Amino acid sequence: MSQQSSLPIIDTPAPAPAPAKGSRRAKVLAGASNLANLLPTGTVLAFQTLVPSFTDGGSCLVTHKYLTEGLIILCAAACFFSSFTDSFLDKKGKIYYGIAVPKGFYVFNIDHIHRDEFTTVLMKDYLRSYRLKKMDLIRALVSLVMFLIFALGDANVQDCFWPKANPNMKALFMNLPLASGLFSTFFFSIFPTTRRGIGYADSPREGPNFDDHHVSVLPIANSTPNNK
Repeated sequence: MSQQSSLPIIDTPAPAPAPAKGSRRAKVLAGASNLANLLPTGTVLAFQTLVPSFTDGGSCLVTHKYLTEGLIILCAAACFFSSFTDSFLDKKGKIYYGIAVPKGFYVFNIDHIHRDEFTTVLMKDYLRSYRLKKMDLIRALVSLVMFLIFALGDANVQDCFWPKANPNMKALFMNLPLASGLFSTFFFSIFPTTRRGIGYADSPREGPNFDDHHVSVLPIANSTPNNK
C-alpha cells in the first residue's frame, strides 16, 4: 500500500524587484525638466536637439567631446545674455526687441519709419525704464549656473564625459538637478523679473504708441512679473 508522503509547504517570499535600470535616468530627467522650464525655450530646444548628434548618443570620440563642449558654452552664453534682453509691443502690434544697457535700452529692430521717434526726449525717458539693473546680473548668473546643471544632467553628456562614473558621481548627477530646480524656483519667486527676453515664451509688454510723429507712452498693463 503506497502511502503518499505529506511534506509541509513553506511559502518563500518573492524576491524584491530589482530597481529599474532607467529609474536613475528618469529621476535625472525629471529634475532637468524643472530646470528647463525656467530657461530660455529656444536655447533649451536647440541644446536638446543637437546634443544627441554631437555626443553620438553618448559614445564620444575626441571630436564629439569638442563639439559638445562648444555647444554647452554657446548655449550657456545665450542663457546668460538672454537675461538682459527685453521686448515691448506698440499699439500697431509691432514687437521691438533689445538689450538693457546701463543708461537705457538698445533696440535691435528699429525701422526707418519710426527711427526719428526713438530720438525724442519722451522715448528716451521710456527706454530708460528698461535700463540694466544689479538684479539683472544676478539673475543672469543664476540662469547660467542653471543651464550648466541642466546640461550636465543630460544622459548623453554624462555617458560622453563620465562613462565610468563612480557611485558618488552618479548620486550627484541624480540629485543636483532636483535640488537646483527647487532653489531656482524659490529664487525666481522671491526675485521675479518683468523682462520679456528673447527666447522666452512670455508675450511682450505694451509699450509706446507711435501716432503721426507723436509718441505717447501707454501704461504698462501686462507687467505681471514672470518667473524666468
